[in-house]
Amino acid sequence: MTKRRLAILCTHPIQYYSPWFAHMANQIDVHVFYAHRQTAQGQAAAGFSTAFDWDLPLLEGYPSTFLTNVAKDPSIQRFFGCNTPEIGHHLQDGGYDALLMFGWNKLSALQAWRGARAAGIPVLIRLDSQLGSMRSALKLALKRPLYSFILPRAADYLSPGERSDAYLRHYGVAQRRIHRIPHMIDVERFTRAAHEARASGAASALREKYGASPDETVFLTVGKLIAKKRPMLMLDAMQQLGPDAKATVWMIGDGPLEDEIDARVAAQGLKVRRLGFVNQTELPAHYAAANCLTLPSNADETWGLVVNEAQACGLPAIVSQEAGCAPQLIQDGVTGWQLREPSAASLAELMRRAMQDADGLSGEPILAKAQMSSFDEGTRLLIRALADIAPQP
Repeated sequence: MTKRRLAILCTHPIQYYSPWFAHMANQIDVHVFYAHRQTAQGQAAAGFSTAFDWDLPLLEGYPSTFLTNVAKDPSIQRFFGCNTPEIGHHLQDGGYDALLMFGWNKLSALQAWRGARAAGIPVLIRLDSQLGSMRSALKLALKRPLYSFILPRAADYLSPGERSDAYLRHYGVAQRRIHRIPHMIDVERFTRAAHEARASGAASALREKYGASPDETVFLTVGKLIAKKRPMLMLDAMQQLGPDAKATVWMIGDGPLEDEIDARVAAQGLKVRRLGFVNQTELPAHYAAANCLTLPSNADETWGLVVNEAQACGLPAIVSQEAGCAPQLIQDGVTGWQLREPSAASLAELMRRAMQDADGLSGEPILAKAQMSSFDEGTRLLIRALADIAPQP
């Protein structure tokens, strides 16, 4: 069977996508085009607050090309920060069966879409937006006619879950043009590394390093310390639990709220440790050392891939029902708990439940849910989607 030839456009190498590209290259003839060459300082500007490079190889296992970004101020933060007019020529000369784009909120994406249409190449767009995102009523009203005109005509879509399905249908996209493909992580790597961390004692050593006793429940947050993640709600919940609770919070990640968090933790004597930035190869051991992930984000959290990572490491999770991943990944009392309202009392109550039941939830149902986010499953579904799509007139 002849491999399908697939062009992929990404803004820059991303730690979640690059390993999938390498995996799919075994079954699909892929070529990835990058619109921007990100720097360590660029990562800090993108919200991480810390200059760093990912410690995984992001350009190995698949062919790729960095396009010439002619933007006046190259960046992934602005629409005009990725301007790569040459992408159209690559698409017209490459003999591709389809183009896959990750979002369409950069000029490069519109340039690629126009090039694909000129070459008669069908377009797939990976999109995880949801209707509950925090937008003003005026902005939503202005978007409705524009998006309803553009989205149904632009492409077929890869949707990770029911929230994104509803978003696309809201703007007039036919159900037959919505292809369900989960958000993916390298499940095998996370599961293996977490098992090794527990077996080798590395997980226990982390608990000792950060002062967590064996009978203490460690609640882990992983992500930028920004408003949509609601890190202050975690502090409110810890205050509700009180100083005698056998619980502590570890916060992985940096961000603009770190000084405010540190000041409050010190003033109130909360059992909260900020661990700062932790790179990809070190993350599984931290998941293995914890007992429960928490993600109390608002509706701007269109998914929450840290929940996939935690599940691959065998952890249950407390997840806000506003987060895009909640309907797909969280079954109450089985894989974790959904936070129904963003209040300190509600979060503290779920944390008390986790302190009683988290160890009992770790196991087969959580790992089975994690497998639904594997590269094998995602590539299988992508191949099926490629067989179903056709060029738009």
